[in-house]
Amino acid sequence: MKQYLLSFKYALEGIILAFKQERNLRFHLFMTIVVLILGILFHLHKFEWMILILVIGLMITAELFNTAIERLVDLYTEDFHPLAKQAKDISAAACFIFAICTIIIGFMIFLPKILSG
Repeated sequence: MKQYLLSFKYALEGIILAFKQERNLRFHLFMTIVVLILGILFHLHKFEWMILILVIGLMITAELFNTAIERLVDLYTEDFHPLAKQAKDISAAACFIFAICTIIIGFMIFLPKILSG
């Protein structure tokens, strides 16, 4: 049971560390707050909330994976290596593509409400 509880502690430490050190995660946290406020103001339906929560969670998860990959590459080599650059760039590209998807989903949810209200 102690190991199980420690795993939560380590996960929380990882989240805090990443938010302190990663500008993109802080940006996503800011946007999460904005989206949650908009969701409250526009009285989103349950399904819309579920989609937003899923998208927000996946975006933050993608950024955390990207950060972990960057750290592992940096741990492996401090010298420039084309494969290290590719690993970092591809990981960042995955986050970028998902960020575009989240923006589209946000527009699909909020734009009709903004235009009708």
